[in-house]
Amino acid sequence: MNKELIIVLDFGGQYNQLIARRVRECGVYCEVQPYTMSIDDIKKKNPKGIILTGGPNSVYDMASPHYDKALFQCGIPILGICYGAQLMAWSLGGQVKTAPVSEYGKTEVTVASRKTLMKDVPDTTIAWMSHTDYIEKVPEGFEITAHTPVCPVAAFECDELKLYATQFHPEVEHSRQGKEILSAFVYGPCGCKGDWQMDSFVEATIKEIRDKVGDGKVLCALSGGVDSSVAAVLLSKAVGKQLTCVFVDHGLLRKNEGDEVEAVFGPDGAYDLNFIRVNAQQRFYDKLAGVTEPEEKRKIIGEEFIRVFEEEAQKIGAVDYLVQGTIYPDVIESGLGDSSVIKSHHNVGGLPDYVDFKEIIEPLRMLFKDEVRKAGLELGIPEYLVFRQPFPGPGLGIRIIGEVTEEKVKIVQDADFIYREEIAAAGLDKEVNQYFAALTNMRSVGVMGDFRTYDYAVALRAVTTNDFMTAEAAKLPWELIEKVTTRIINEVEHVNRVFYDCTGKPPGTIEFE
Repeated sequence: MNKELIIVLDFGGQYNQLIARRVRECGVYCEVQPYTMSIDDIKKKNPKGIILTGGPNSVYDMASPHYDKALFQCGIPILGICYGAQLMAWSLGGQVKTAPVSEYGKTEVTVASRKTLMKDVPDTTIAWMSHTDYIEKVPEGFEITAHTPVCPVAAFECDELKLYATQFHPEVEHSRQGKEILSAFVYGPCGCKGDWQMDSFVEATIKEIRDKVGDGKVLCALSGGVDSSVAAVLLSKAVGKQLTCVFVDHGLLRKNEGDEVEAVFGPDGAYDLNFIRVNAQQRFYDKLAGVTEPEEKRKIIGEEFIRVFEEEAQKIGAVDYLVQGTIYPDVIESGLGDSSVIKSHHNVGGLPDYVDFKEIIEPLRMLFKDEVRKAGLELGIPEYLVFRQPFPGPGLGIRIIGEVTEEKVKIVQDADFIYREEIAAAGLDKEVNQYFAALTNMRSVGVMGDFRTYDYAVALRAVTTNDFMTAEAAKLPWELIEKVTTRIINEVEHVNRVFYDCTGKPPGTIEFE
């Protein structure tokens, strides 16, 4: 699929995904690459522009990730953000020093020039700062386009060299004119037209899959979640009856979910799919017995999934391809180049080294969650499926802190069912982007009736987010939390305490493990 491309070079910044997401919101395709990507490899991709992310290091730190000065002389428009701005200034002869006053959070920025990057920004605006170093002097030929009371260079540029930079983060929502700044870069010096549209993605992906698969057989890992459902329908449009969807009930699903998935995709469902349900609950419980470390649990579940699929493939005979609903945040959070691994995803880092298929097809691998939903609507999937609550590949295995047992799974299923039921009854199911109950590994003393109890604590999680890369804890009404707490303690065995998680992302993740 030929499309305009902006490359984000990741220097370890926490907002790397967010930059790519914001560029795509401008209608331009964008992907994140490690800062170690060579200039030759960058040129082979023929990007319209490059964005350098922030990062935790100083340009003067010998261990800091640097880049060849030639990057800034390659003729491709470049936007440096935070560390990326400092790296640009330092590489081209400017001066970067430790700031006398560090800036963190919302900061008032004054615009000094509206030549290119700041052309649609008012005289003063609010932007998100996060830095300890600052640019004291810009390189020769560059113009300062914005400043703050303590930062003399909040933005600078050189139109002749097509180089632009901001010390602040335009990608975060707290930067009021951030989208206008990014749009000015991609539609100005980069010359983009905005050809990243979901209808063209769906059409091109179906053709690519059809060409790749030919007359081969395909096995699709169907969980019933949004990602795997969209992947399954996309594949069915491409190869029809060459596709067999296998739904593995690993015993780590939400209450009644196995039957619900079968009702939608099974023989009596709305889709013309070859559907196989594998009930492997005990098999997974046995594999997870005694395991408490989150990464190990993920990898065990991931490997066991693959083994089940291999077994089903052997029964079907000569299956060439395995399809998974991997999406872009899964790829990035599982580690990109030298970037930190946040967590191994079931569809990425959770895979074993050996997989008995010719190739794994991941048609949604470069999409963010909201783009997956758009693709689902484009494919004609009903809204109630497209906007279903996100659910991780390892299921309740990562919503149970510590060892997973059948008893703990039932506790989480029952508590989660009550929580979701009450959120819907309160009319908040469309407002809160993700919500679920998890089981902590803590047991505490309580009193129920006239008896002392020593039972588990359930944690409730609810977040609001536009893109699932950053999130804030939802401010649920206290009456709702109180009602959910009372019902869980009264109706769910072995629970005597309920907590509400107030942590955002970052510093936490949306899931517990």
